Amino acid sequence: MDWKDKKVLVTGAGGFIGSHLVERLAELGAKVRAFVRYNSRNDRGFLEILPEHIQKQIEVITGDLRDSGSVRTAVKDVQIVFHLGASIAIPYSYVNPRDAIETNVIGTLNVLNAVKDYEVEKMIQTSSSEVYGTALYCPIDEKHPLQAQSPYAASKIASDKLAESFHLSYGLPVATIRPFNTYGPRQSARAVITAIITQVLSFDSISLGSLYPTRDFLYVEDTVDGFIKMAESPLTIGEVVNVGTGIEISIGDLAKKIMLIIGKEAQIVSKNDRIRPLASEVKRLVADNTKARKLTGWEPKISLDEGLDRTIKWVSKSLDRYKVGIYNV
Repeated sequence: MDWKDKKVLVTGAGGFIGSHLVERLAELGAKVRAFVRYNSRNDRGFLEILPEHIQKQIEVITGDLRDSGSVRTAVKDVQIVFHLGASIAIPYSYVNPRDAIETNVIGTLNVLNAVKDYEVEKMIQTSSSEVYGTALYCPIDEKHPLQAQSPYAASKIASDKLAESFHLSYGLPVATIRPFNTYGPRQSARAVITAIITQVLSFDSISLGSLYPTRDFLYVEDTVDGFIKMAESPLTIGEVVNVGTGIEISIGDLAKKIMLIIGKEAQIVSKNDRIRPLASEVKRLVADNTKARKLTGWEPKISLDEGLDRTIKWVSKSLDRYKVGIYNV
C-alpha cells in the first residue's frame, strides 16, 4: 500500500499507542486525521509533544466516541480507519464499568456504523490480549476461548464481536488486531513497566500488585508496525490477529530486570490495593504470533532489554510528567 496522501483516521490519537501510530503514518506521507476526546483545556494528549513538522501535517478533531455525530464527522471522507480509542484502565473498570461499556462498546458501534455508511476502504479494530483471560494453553492463538475476567475485558470482547458481526452481516472490510502488553515511551504510569521505572527512579521501595502473573511485553514500535501491516495486507479482512513476542516474564522478574538496567536496587512491596480480585487476575499471557507472520509478514524486532532501555531513558527525561507515588487506577 502506498501511504502517500492516503486519508487516514486514528481514534484515540492522543494516547500512548495512538500518538506513535499518528507519527508513523505522517512519516509515511499519509494525510492523518487525529480524533481526540474533547476537553475544555484543549489538551491533545501526546500529540502535543510530537515534532513540530508532524503536528503541522495532521488534522485534529475533538469529540467523544459515545457521540455518533462527532464520530461521523471524523470518519467522513477518509479511506482507512484505525480505531484505537477506548477506556483502557482495568482497575478503573472495576470502579466504573459503565464507562468501559459506553466508551468501548457504544463507541465502537458508532465507528462501525460510520465506516459502513461512508464505505471506508478498511477499518482496523483494536482488541486486547486481556480478552483471553488466564491462558488455558500456551502460547495463546486466536482460537483460544475468550474469558471476561474484568469489565474492561468484557467490553473489548463485545467490541471485537461487534466488528466481527459487521463484517459477516454487511461485508464490512474490518480487521482486528490483538496486541499483547505494549510498552514504551509516552506510556502512563497506569501500566506496570512505567509504574516500576518511575518508582525505582524516585524511591528505595516500589509498590506493585501481584508479582507472579506473566505477560508478553511488546515494544510500541513493533505494535505500530503491526497496525501498519494489518492495514496493508488484504488477507487480514475479517480476521483477528495476535501481535506479541511469544516470550513471557513474571512481574516480579520484570521489576528485577528494570532495576538491573537502571543500576539501582529497590524493595518490592506487593500492595493489596493494587491486586486484582482473585477470580479476575489474569495469571498468564503469552502470544502465538504465527498468524501475524503468515498473513502480514509482521514479526517483533525489539528485544525486551532494548525496549526497556529505550523506555527508561525516555521516562528519566520526562519524570516531571508523572505523579510518582500516586497509584494510577
